[in-house]
Amino acid sequence: MLQNIRDNSQGIVAKVIIGLIIGVFALFGVESIVGGFMNTSTVAEVNGEEISDQQLAVSVQNLIASIGGNIENLDENLLQQIALSQIVEDKLLIQSAVNSDMTIADSSIDLAIINTPQFQLNGVFDRDLALRTMGAQGFSPQTYRAALAERMLIGQLSNAFAASTFITEAELELIAALTLQTRDFRYLSVTLGSRTLGEPIPPEDIDAYYQSNPGQFMQEEEVAINYVVLDKAAMYDEVELAPERILAQYELEKEDLASSAQRRAAHILLETGADLSEADGVLQAIEIRTRIDAGEDFAALADEFSSDRISAEEGGDIGYTDGSVFPEALEQALLDLQVGQVSDPVVSEFGVHLVKLTEYDVTDFAAFDEVAERIERDLKATEVDRIYFERLETLANLAFETGDLQDISEQLSLEIREGEFFTRSGGSSRYTTDSRVITAAFSEEVLLGRNNSEIIEFDTSEAMVLHVREHNEASLRPLEEVRGEIAAMLRGQLERQRAQALGEEILAALRSGESVEELMTTAELEWITAESVSRNQANVNNEVLQATFNIPAPTESGSVFQGATLNNGTYVVIELDNVNPGNLAAMSPQERDSLHSSIIERSGRAAFDAYLANLRSSAKIVER
Repeated sequence: MLQNIRDNSQGIVAKVIIGLIIGVFALFGVESIVGGFMNTSTVAEVNGEEISDQQLAVSVQNLIASIGGNIENLDENLLQQIALSQIVEDKLLIQSAVNSDMTIADSSIDLAIINTPQFQLNGVFDRDLALRTMGAQGFSPQTYRAALAERMLIGQLSNAFAASTFITEAELELIAALTLQTRDFRYLSVTLGSRTLGEPIPPEDIDAYYQSNPGQFMQEEEVAINYVVLDKAAMYDEVELAPERILAQYELEKEDLASSAQRRAAHILLETGADLSEADGVLQAIEIRTRIDAGEDFAALADEFSSDRISAEEGGDIGYTDGSVFPEALEQALLDLQVGQVSDPVVSEFGVHLVKLTEYDVTDFAAFDEVAERIERDLKATEVDRIYFERLETLANLAFETGDLQDISEQLSLEIREGEFFTRSGGSSRYTTDSRVITAAFSEEVLLGRNNSEIIEFDTSEAMVLHVREHNEASLRPLEEVRGEIAAMLRGQLERQRAQALGEEILAALRSGESVEELMTTAELEWITAESVSRNQANVNNEVLQATFNIPAPTESGSVFQGATLNNGTYVVIELDNVNPGNLAAMSPQERDSLHSSIIERSGRAAFDAYLANLRSSAKIVER
């Protein structure tokens, strides 16, 4: 019985001990329990080694975490295939490393764990933090070490390829000559926009295009919805609080603070039983209390009379309480004491006590005027939450029970709003871009059955129910509606053809050695000169650069001419005058090192990828 008091008085210690037990249980015992109660199935085999559905599920979750953001529109099967492919590759690499007698020393694993930033506090490894972090990730120390060893083994294999890759000086010179190459050229641009002005597009061409390309002029299936929105924010104005309620809450919080404050107590326990009746215990406690009032030391009397010998050796001290540690009778007695005061005899299931309040840690509660606004806000929020969730339940019932939004609007005083038309790709408003609204609107029950949707909750403060107002099936738009669009498309095609024709005429003349000055003057074109231009020159159009660096180097016979159509339809004529090889010697040491490192890295990665591809092709991989 006495031990119960002492155990309860050590509430914080007990919680810590229990927490450690739970932590150890979670880290070391969870696998055996999970393994005993969960049936796993095999999703694939790699050279006879099984991959379980649990492994796949963990891999999918890790993949989702690495992607981040909104994954609602991602194909679940695609995610599983990517995750499974990663597991298969890891299995192949680990099997290859093991077959090659590659190992990771235990000391290397220990060092990696100690140097893991997530396991450190202020730069120093913290064992408890490491265990908690491993547990949060679903690992025990043993399984974490095993997983880490596998990752390090794969890394060791990858590094082996990187370390074995090299490049000769001659190869480096050749690569530098290519990558640092510059070119001297000029070009002219035959742009679109004015070469067919005033030239009508024949109506028969428009008709023919419309008939030949109906898929381009289909009106997508679309719906328009009506909807009601239950908005928690709109309910705050409905709630009015009487000043008396705010004051009552203030007093309640003040009492709670006082009752929850930490109190430290000491006691003298007269244990009742066969040798001491409760009545005699009370009389003896009164006598001891009289001696305390006369000035005798409480600690000395505790040592002399208390049956609780452990606390008696500490002057009767039984530790701290927040109001829930000691027996109820003792807790109640402490509430009526000032620091230093001793209670009248208190009877509990353990016997008769004299209780002394030795410490009282209480924080002064703020004045009413200082917290009234906050209390009113909190009370309103609580009341609004109650109203919101009550109406949310009503909204859910009405959405199911009624055929339209009218009853919902009347019973919950919600405005029926009209939404825009939108397709299965969504619309432009806040609601019609939400995938949940789109899915609900085009669902069979709502679209074809003309039922209300189920509640769509956007967060904990807003919910919607929608009803389809109009539905338009996919249809071919009338010719007259799209005639202007077709005319613009045909004019664009004609502009491209004219630009290309003019550009090719100029190009043919240049290659024949003829003058193009008259053609250029008539078309209002001019040359743009570019000298010593690199592959990544910022002030030259990237498409022009790509076309220029694809042209063979000029020979002794002179410049090389080439034509190219850009993505925007512009036709460019390029005259390449000279190719200037790059020079490795002209590079700074830093640039040279960077070039060398990037080549080694790419070469090592290519070799590793080829090795992995070979492992895949020669492996026996079976998917269930």
